[in-house]
Amino acid sequence: MTDTYAAKGYGARSIGFGARIGLLVVDFQKGFTDPRFSMAGSPLIEAAVQRTAELVTVARARGAPVAACVVGHPKGASPHYWKHDGVLEDLIEGSEAMDLDPRIAAPGIDFTFVKTGASAFFGTTVASFFAKRGVDTVCVTGCVTSGCVRASVVDSFQHGFRTMLVDDCCGDQEPGPHADTLRDVGRRYADIVTAEDVIRRLMANEGA
Repeated sequence: MTDTYAAKGYGARSIGFGARIGLLVVDFQKGFTDPRFSMAGSPLIEAAVQRTAELVTVARARGAPVAACVVGHPKGASPHYWKHDGVLEDLIEGSEAMDLDPRIAAPGIDFTFVKTGASAFFGTTVASFFAKRGVDTVCVTGCVTSGCVRASVVDSFQHGFRTMLVDDCCGDQEPGPHADTLRDVGRRYADIVTAEDVIRRLMANEGA
């Protein structure tokens, strides 16, 4: 079968890693990882959390900047028109659902912040956090792949970073939307890599 997108030049080149990696962890918080909450319980997200925790440990050991966000809103009305009740019911300031998953928090995070919308970059200072530390390559992990991860990948691209979407460190509710997102952003905005790819690069470059 002919790949129409490839024939039109989509995905024609690889972006490649730059001089310095920064790791972005999107929404690996209890509201998505602890089955007590309505949006949690996905085996795909659980596997991604475990793999991301390993990657965070390596990144920290090699001196690569690590930023992690959680999504939620202050008590009262959400500033955005979410279409999922869980965002409005669980992800409220002061709720345990907004706590970073302890497996991600355990290795230590350089910068933890709250976002109220989909993208980790929208209305936050994470772009400045990375820029001030000389990061030119942002490796995106987190959940869900087809939602907040995708939005964060697009905005990482918009801010001029080389962007890597880490396949096995992202999770969704179903495999189809995960795969669709990887295929789509891989044609346009990011290289699709694995945790092992990032680890090899960290071991070669960071902290040397």
